[in-house]
Amino acid sequence: MKAEFDHIVVGGGASGCVVAAELVARGDRKVLLIEGGHSHRHPLIDMPPGIFKLISGNKYMTVHQTAPQDQLNGRVHDIPQGNVLGGGSSVNAQVYMRGRPSDYEAWDSALANNADPVSWGWQTMLSCFRDMEDNNRLNGELHGVGGPLKVSDPGYVDVASRWFLQSVQQLGVPFNSDFNGASQAGVGFYQFMNRDGQRSSAATAYIDPLRHNPNLTVSLRSRVGSVLIENGTACGVRYTDASGAEKVARARSDVILAAGALITPKLLMLSGIGPADELLGHGIPVAVDLPGVGRNLVDHPEIPMIAQFKGRHGYFGEGEGWRMLRNGLNFKLFGTGPINTVGFEAGAFINPVDIDATPTIQAFCIPIMYLDHALRREIREASGITITTVLCKPRSRGTVKLRSANPADLPVVSPNLLKHPDDMRDVIDGQRFLRRAFLEGPLGKHVERVIAPEDNKLDQASMEAHCKRFVKTDYHPCSTARMGADGDETAVLDSRLRVRGIDNLRVCDMSAPPDLIAGNTNALAMVLGKRCADFILEPTDHSRERFQPAETEGV
Repeated sequence: MKAEFDHIVVGGGASGCVVAAELVARGDRKVLLIEGGHSHRHPLIDMPPGIFKLISGNKYMTVHQTAPQDQLNGRVHDIPQGNVLGGGSSVNAQVYMRGRPSDYEAWDSALANNADPVSWGWQTMLSCFRDMEDNNRLNGELHGVGGPLKVSDPGYVDVASRWFLQSVQQLGVPFNSDFNGASQAGVGFYQFMNRDGQRSSAATAYIDPLRHNPNLTVSLRSRVGSVLIENGTACGVRYTDASGAEKVARARSDVILAAGALITPKLLMLSGIGPADELLGHGIPVAVDLPGVGRNLVDHPEIPMIAQFKGRHGYFGEGEGWRMLRNGLNFKLFGTGPINTVGFEAGAFINPVDIDATPTIQAFCIPIMYLDHALRREIREASGITITTVLCKPRSRGTVKLRSANPADLPVVSPNLLKHPDDMRDVIDGQRFLRRAFLEGPLGKHVERVIAPEDNKLDQASMEAHCKRFVKTDYHPCSTARMGADGDETAVLDSRLRVRGIDNLRVCDMSAPPDLIAGNTNALAMVLGKRCADFILEPTDHSRERFQPAETEGV
């Protein structure tokens, strides 16, 4: 017997958890949420610094290896993605960012030419962010309280983070008390999606409150093979559950893909939706020829600069031996100490060429020597500090392609980081500017040596070599099934997140944005889930006219 639901959500990440919960809680819909990963209930996931134990790879992460990158001298690098309920929101650094108003105004302009338009402008998006937010310090026109997502100031700030903040101010960058406030520019402390040492993920904020609601069925460790399409309408999915059993689930209304910017385009293509030549090359019948599926991949490139301290400062060794026991006891008994922080307390948004201009670089300060595998072989880890430079609005674009027609195979991902020459120019400008923070102000008094980039390797060729060697993803892949205008042949979705050419099929994860925002993307991913639920529940939405509630029980 085939199970039947009102809606099926494929992917229990940040977007998927929110859209599923909203459809159940507000729409009283019967929803099946299918997640390929594991439960989010684990102590390392709950506590803020657990990311450092998880990011190197385990069952809670799926690590994609890129295709060899010609622009990086053939280098292959990793792209970790959450393999757990809550997705990235369960394993990320929890930084709460929204992007700039201009990001969304550009989206709104790009999407204006839709037959059934809807606003994506800043005021509309701000309302969504505010409704979602429960901020521990801020309230008013730009922030909200009482929402499901807990947003807080860092629960612990290391002195080295304060030195960074003071040193960058000495370079002429103003202090900013709220990167999600009136202006993004400046240096300051980030806010995070946690409260009292507990992560606030999409799973904890949205799914946990509904765990006893019979309208929500969550199927973990289940892999979707394809979307069922009959007469041009998505009507269900084929998937394999945790026991290995092949199953079919049917939907009365929308099937919603929220598997992330790397897997959602794969699922679309496995279902016959994508570039016809690529589908036919893998023996997949074409349901809709959509050339934009898997194209336009964009991500924030991140490049570290690393320095060693003269004395013992920062978080080196705090997660080992007696220090780990001391910190654990302080946290359990008194709720204090370094376990209250993810380590990325301070950061900045700057334009290194013109301090007063729109920022081109986002920076993170991490009071450890953040070494890659190669440097660990060359350098003994010690007390130190890392400043990462992240390009806010990269111009480089990459691809996600099928490896085969086998649903078990990961896609071929080629992000093309730094391929556009302007991207390389901008990150080098940022590196040269922020490297000065190691040498001036309070940090300069405590830094013994700068390890990367080295003092004698600051010429253009050496800086380019440094960037090519160390650049990595900031874990923000985006736009691989993007929304666009009706006349845009690369647009996969309309402005209501509907897949063009197929009825009852939507995408609401980070595949969908027309372009990448300036800043961390996890809060936006949750808002995309909320907006998708809004569209489905609107009386005027086309799918609403066809909706009939399901009467059968869940799987």
